[in-house]
Parts: sequence; structure tokens; C-alpha cells
Amino acid sequence: MELRELATRVEEVCRTAGNHALHDQLIPRQLAAAQTVSSRNFGRQYTSETDSSLRTFMTGELNKIEPHPEFWDYQGDRHAGDRFWCIGNIDGGINFSRNLSEWTITVSLMEMNEHGDVYPVLGVVHAPALDITYMAARGAGAIRVRRMLTTEKRERVIPSTTATLKNSVVCFGMSYFRAESRRALATVSAMSGLPADIKRIGPVSLDLCKVADGTYDAYFEPSLHSWDIPAVSAGAIVVWEAQGHLSRWDGSLINWHEANDVVATNGVIDGELMRYLRPRADNPTVSNPKDDRRIEQTQQMPPIEV
Repeated sequence: MELRELATRVEEVCRTAGNHALHDQLIPRQLAAAQTVSSRNFGRQYTSETDSSLRTFMTGELNKIEPHPEFWDYQGDRHAGDRFWCIGNIDGGINFSRNLSEWTITVSLMEMNEHGDVYPVLGVVHAPALDITYMAARGAGAIRVRRMLTTEKRERVIPSTTATLKNSVVCFGMSYFRAESRRALATVSAMSGLPADIKRIGPVSLDLCKVADGTYDAYFEPSLHSWDIPAVSAGAIVVWEAQGHLSRWDGSLINWHEANDVVATNGVIDGELMRYLRPRADNPTVSNPKDDRRIEQTQQMPPIEV
């Protein structure tokens, strides 16, 4: 199936799953209903009791459209051209449990290239409580779907043209692990007084899409974990197709098999913003964050034709 058509079919699955999840969100619950649990696929993560049923439903429906193994579960040999569904839990589990609107259902389709690297070639990010969907497919651009009562508006998205960090609107993400949160807050503190506003809303998939559509000029978050990969991969293809920039804090490529310090921008303020993004001290390939030197951008994301 052609990727553009497939994205539309995936969107329908995400909307149906989102309606089920939105119904669950309306049921009164304690915060304890969302807990940090261990998972074979995603390590330790903050998850809601709705996640398991959603993943089962979405896996079944997606494989009715086009059967592929799941990226995290597949144990067999992989070859160039192989594709894999990447289905995450609710992105923004704390927001979901606290009856906030900023949480999403995400799906990406990963494809292996001739070098054995896997990249997303299709992504759908659906925010049920906001009734907004972002979707993108390789070579087909990125689209935002907004629904109001009986009307539906589909429009291509492009990043902002803000040229400097000063007076920009920047968003950041923050972990619930103490050391990682401190890194995020230290970064925000270092650049305070430059952006017109620095927001903390989340989740990562929605923040990435809001860079793609120009709502934010940039987004950054340290130490996004393996369980964040489904959300990051779905948002990544939206950013790429909108012609935004996405990388790690040291300018290197996103690694779809491990934790990443992620930064997305409109592709214009990169050089200025990257000076404030200091990679982890345990990464031997970059300078120590205690050093006064700043990390310059060294590499752009590859072309999306993978």
C-alpha cells in the first residue's frame, strides 16, 4: 500500500483507539492508577491501565490493514526494505491520569535501509482530547487535521521562520528522574531572558509536532528513554516532512535503539540554541558539561529517503 494511503488508514485506527482512551479518561481515578512499571519492551516507565488494551486493539487493527511485526518484539532476521509497526503506550501518561488534554496516541512505521539502519517512514500523532491529528509519510509532506463540531480542516504544516532565540517560543520536556530533571532545568535557566516564553506542557510527540507546525520555534528534552522511541519516531517523521530539524544535543543522529537527548527546531535557530544544550557527562565523544565550552551543532538529520 502506498504510504500516503496507509497513513490515512492508520489515522482512522488512532482515532478509534483515541475515542476508547478518552472514554477511560473520563472515569474518576487516583494518580496511583498510573504507575512506574517494568516492561520487557520498554524498561521502566510511567504507564496507565488503559495502555495494554489500547496496544492490543491497535496491533490487531493495523495488521488487518498491512501486517508487519512490531519493532520491539521481532526476533527474526531483518533485511533491507523490511517494515515494522512501532506502537507506544499513551504518550503523556501523567497528563492522562490527571485529566489534562495534552496526551496522544502514536503509531509509526519503521523501515530498514540497505545499511541495516531503521528509520520511521510514516507517523501519526493523535491527541483525542484536543481532537487534533498530525500525520506524515516519507515524501508526502506533513498534515495537521483539526476538527470542530461537524467540520474538518486538513492543512500542510511548516515550521516558523523565527531567526533568533531572542523572542522565540521554546518548549522543553522533563523526566520524573531527579538527575535528568536537573539537566533540563539547568538548560532552561541558562537561556532564561532570551526566549519570549519557555513552556513545559508535553508530551514529546505533541511537542515535536508543534515545532513542525510553527507553534514552537524549538523543543528540547534530555534523556528520552527507550520507551519514548514510539512517540519520538511518530513525531520525527512529522518534523522531517515539515522541513524542520531533529537531532541529539551534540548534533548527531537519533538512535532508535537507546536513550537520546533530543532537540527539534525550525531549522533556523539551531546554531544559537545548540550552544545551551550540553550532552551527558558520561558520553565520551563530547565535552564534559562542567566545562565552559559550548557544544556546536555538527550534523543535520539525513534525508528522509532511507
